[in-house]
Amino acid sequence: MDASVEIVKHLLPPVVHIHATVAREHPSTQILGNDRLGSGVVVDSSGLILTVNYVVMGAQSVEVAFAKARRARAEIVAQDFEVGLALLKVKRQGLRAAKLGNGEALEPGTAVIALASTGTQERRVAGGLVVHVGEFEAYWEYLLDRSIVTSATNPGFGGGGLFTLTGAMVGVVSLNLNEIARSSLAIPTDYYRKHEHELLRHGRVVSRPRRAWLGVFAHPVEEGVVVAGVVPDGPGDRGGLQEGDLIVSLNAEAVASRRDLYVRLWRHEPGERLTLEVMRDSKVRRVEVLGGDRAYFFRQL
Repeated sequence: MDASVEIVKHLLPPVVHIHATVAREHPSTQILGNDRLGSGVVVDSSGLILTVNYVVMGAQSVEVAFAKARRARAEIVAQDFEVGLALLKVKRQGLRAAKLGNGEALEPGTAVIALASTGTQERRVAGGLVVHVGEFEAYWEYLLDRSIVTSATNPGFGGGGLFTLTGAMVGVVSLNLNEIARSSLAIPTDYYRKHEHELLRHGRVVSRPRRAWLGVFAHPVEEGVVVAGVVPDGPGDRGGLQEGDLIVSLNAEAVASRRDLYVRLWRHEPGERLTLEVMRDSKVRRVEVLGGDRAYFFRQL
């Protein structure tokens, strides 16, 4: 599908380029590197920019490039480690802001446009259709109760905007899902709209119960969930979880799927002791893990 040139021209000004520099000793650099490029979208004329958290997580400095190569330093004012959004602030007034829409009306078949940065002055667009609105789970202890999957692939760096043909921004484009199909995942802007005041006041969502974090990469298999990797020095690593462990139960509750694991885990808070039974070397073993706090572990240094 070809997006209307006029619509794209109207939507382009709020889309920005992000360059984040992260300390080499930050725990996220082993996976994401220390020099990161991303996209963002101005959501308030006073200088608020919405993006994905993995672009700026641990950043010592963040620079934003606007249209016509104008640049500004940005500060991180809020991060949502569970949903994966981050909010930046630049000292600029009167910026062109995107109009935030209500994603509740989205349904499969809705035409959408994805806009993202590919450089300080380069922006790209991709058009497509919504193919799924609903739950999405992933291996990094990630589960959204509502996500947007579209046939519009991410045209640039993560953090760009997903728009309807009426010009409303309904999602933040997170990543491509090419291993599933030629599609991309967007985090609904409804998450931001619902918690905007908390994010601005507290820098995080305080109304959501805190979630225990294991620091594992979980992959579903026919027998249940296998640990495909552990975050170095994370709670699972410190507790003795190993790559290849098949998780059988969590606090005596059977774990039959990755969703089971996440739902059972998130009934507990950081600091609680968790008992996991795992199958290792054809034997069932008990592993004691102190539930971690993902936001604290990946905090700015």
